[in-house]
Formats: sequence, structure tokens, C-alpha cells
Amino acid sequence: MTAFLLGTFGFPEVYADGRPIKLALRKGLALLVYLAEARGAVARDVMATWLWPEADRETGLARLRRLLHRIELALGQPVFETDRTSVRWSPDIELKVDTHLFENACDRGAFEEGCQIYRGDFLAGFSPEDSAEFDDWAFFRREALRGRLVHALERLVQDKNAAGDHFAATAHAGRLVELDPLSEVYGRHLIRSLLLAGDRSAAERHHAALTQRLRDELGVAPEAETEALMSRAAAPHAVPTTRYVKGAGVHLAYQTYGSGPLDILVMPGFVSHVERAWEHPASRTFLASLMKLGRLIVFDRRGIGLSDRVGSAPNIDVTAEDIGTVLSAVNSRRVVLFGASECGPACIKFAVDDPSRVAGLILFGALAKGCWAEDYPHALRASQYDAWCKHLIAQWGGPVGIEAFAPSLAGDPQARAWWAGLLRAASSPGGISAVLEAFRDADVRALLPQIAVPTLVLHRRDDKAVRIAAGRDVASRIRDAQFVELDGNDHWFFAGDQQPVLKAIRRFTETLKP
Repeated sequence: MTAFLLGTFGFPEVYADGRPIKLALRKGLALLVYLAEARGAVARDVMATWLWPEADRETGLARLRRLLHRIELALGQPVFETDRTSVRWSPDIELKVDTHLFENACDRGAFEEGCQIYRGDFLAGFSPEDSAEFDDWAFFRREALRGRLVHALERLVQDKNAAGDHFAATAHAGRLVELDPLSEVYGRHLIRSLLLAGDRSAAERHHAALTQRLRDELGVAPEAETEALMSRAAAPHAVPTTRYVKGAGVHLAYQTYGSGPLDILVMPGFVSHVERAWEHPASRTFLASLMKLGRLIVFDRRGIGLSDRVGSAPNIDVTAEDIGTVLSAVNSRRVVLFGASECGPACIKFAVDDPSRVAGLILFGALAKGCWAEDYPHALRASQYDAWCKHLIAQWGGPVGIEAFAPSLAGDPQARAWWAGLLRAASSPGGISAVLEAFRDADVRALLPQIAVPTLVLHRRDDKAVRIAAGRDVASRIRDAQFVELDGNDHWFFAGDQQPVLKAIRRFTETLKP
């Protein structure tokens, strides 16, 4: 039996028993790749429409039949299993695909192996021509794989530095910088690794190069944390550490800061990145202020940020379970849950399921149901929500949504670059699509009357992303909940005037002290 290897990182290639096969058929290569990625049968109508969108149905199906025959002639043997309506790679063929090998390595935690397999972006420079749907599919698949590469490289930088292999960490950090040259987080990874390796001159060169890029591209100077790396007072080992805990087969990235009688777990919304959250000055200032009230805990939900990428969306039940996993890892006994926006429902779920561990619940800019219903007019209709999601996904990688999420920061080039970089690091277009679909169907209204812990609901009066009516509705359904209406139109809790938010939180936590 011939063993086939399909290379898709870069321009697609086909190997039979280790020998390259020249297949001068762009649409044939596209068909082989798509069938391999589908891992099963694909309708003939679908393939014909994708490859020949301008042709009528009968013409497209006839062209598909001829293409299948030409491919098998080029490969020297039958490789397809077909029937009247579908086509697939034959299950009798031994087929390996480099994308699958890469993902399997990442799933096993073999990140170094996975990064060696990733030779270039998925189908980079390849298109079957005149097939917009195939190109769109390839784009989303490319972004998902690129996101997994970023996650793997970040893990390797952390693991290699922790093991003292700073030269290897430097190599992996260098790849991160190549992927996103304007990211100060990745730049700091590289500079810190070089300093740990004792190569201060190289660290200075990369610091100067990063400074130049930020000035030329964004018109901004490096942040204080980046500058501090180059001073003797900035000990690399003092940089906060990202740790991992395994729960339900998934590794969750988390960090803790400070100490105190209370723990405060912050969940910021539909995307997060435990390291990039500290990159923006306003976000860093807000989180540092919370540290004065107790021990701060932050973590990335499964599939998001530095936590393991998974094949399913982290719904409310799963996220509530992940909250418990992280709290157990840090030996938390009395926690204040701070759930912002889409993370509010998961915090509500955990507070209802495990009230003995929850000292208090804070909801910021949150809503109880993902989309409109006749008895819930406070959210977008499903069609509007889907249109918003489509726009968000189409613009992924840029500062999409910042005008609605943080109007006060929308004109700041550094804030826009930070948000765009956080989106790219936190998820991929395909990955975030599943997350948003899961939230659209969320509904925790039945849980709100069951909340038995002290609750504070905060909402800005002119919030551009979630109407204040949604916040009022949440508060009205929770027994004895405090509702604080704040001035401003920012949806992000750290954007705009932070002081009224922090003041309300401080007063609330003071009532919780034993």
C-alpha cells in the first residue's frame, strides 16, 4: 500500500512513499487538501461549486469527475472513495497530513515537535484561482493554525527559560517576533531570554529595533516595562510567572498576584490573554489597583489566550468548571468573582453551583441572555448578532470593535495596536466564531434568583456594546443586589474613568471582610 503525505504548510505538496509527486493541477491540489482537512466525505455539489463557482451545476459536476480521474492518473493509483453524491479520500489509503501531525503534537504537549512541523503558514501563496469560498476557508484555517503556533511558541519560551535553556528560548521567542513584530509582549520575551542567556549586546540590539518599529509604525514609544528590562534594576526572574493547571483534560493558564484576606478572580470578556492584559497601561493600572484589595487571580478560558486550544467552544458550564479548577489550583477559599461582559454568566453559574467558595459576585457590563427574545428586549436579535460576529471575524487581526468597546481609546494608536495584537494572540477567526456562537445561545435568567451571595452590578450609562437596560435587568432578578450606574460609554472596565469603578468595588469588598 502506498503511503501518502500531504504537505500544506506553504505551497501544497504530495509525497508517495517519501517521493515527491508533481501535480500541476491547482484545483486538484485544492481538492486533495480540502478532502484531507474534512476527514470524511464531502458532497460533490459542494466541491463543484467551490472549484467552479461560475459554472452551472451539471458543468461543475462534469468537471469534478474529470478532475478526480486526472488526479488518480497523476498519483498512479485510485485514491478516492466515491458514490453518486459524495467523494472522500479512500479509507484504505495510508494518508498523513502535516496540519494534523502539527495539531496532534500540540494536543500531546509536544510543542517543540509541533513547531518543527510548522514550516510556514497554511497554503501560503496558494489559491485555486476564481474560488472565493475556498480562499475564505483557507484563510480561517490558516489563522487557526497560526494561533496554535503562537500558543506553542509561548509555552516553549516559558518552559525553556524555566529549565535554564535560554538559547532555545531565544530561538522560539525570535519566531514570535517574526510573527508579530509590533508586539511588545513578544519583544520582551526575546529581550528577556537574551538577557537570561547572558547576551546583553543582542538584547540591546533587539530593544533598539523594537523601539524603532514602534516609532515608525505606530508613532509611540516602548512601555515602561519594556524599557525596564534593559536596566540593572529589572531582574528577569521578578517578572510574573504564568502557571498551568490541568482540568478535564485541558491545561489552563493562570497567574496570581499579591495577597490578602480575599481573592479576586477577574474574567474580562469574550477574549483574554493573561500576559497581554498587562501590556496596556490602563489595563495594568486597573489590575494593580485590585491587588490592593486582595490576591488577584487571572486565567484564560480553555481555547483562549495561553490555555490549550480545543475543538469546542467554552460554554457557560465548561467555563464555570474551569473557574473551580483554577481556584483549587491556587487554594482559594474566599473569592470575589469579577465577571465582565460575556464572562458574567459563567461567574453567575459558579456562584450558584458553589456558593460556599464565593464571598461576593461583581458583574460589569454583563447581560443574562445572549440575544433578543420577546421577553428579553435588551440584546441584539439573532440576525443582528450574527451580522456583528461576521464583521468581527472578517476584520480579525486588526483593532476591530474598539470603537464600541472603548470609545475613549479608539483614537489612541498604541491602544489600537495592543487590542489588535491581543486578538491575534488570544484566538483565531475560526476559534472565536465558535465562542461567540456559544454565547449567542446562552441564557442564565433562571439562575439569577438562585444567587445567594452578595452581588454588585456595575454598568456604564451609555455603554456602546451592552445596553444599560441589560444591567438593570440582571440586578432586578438578583435578591438584594446593589446596582451602580456609572457615567461613560466604555464597555471595558479599565477604559475611561477607572476611579468610580474601583471606588464601587472597594466599598463592596469592605463589606465582605470577615
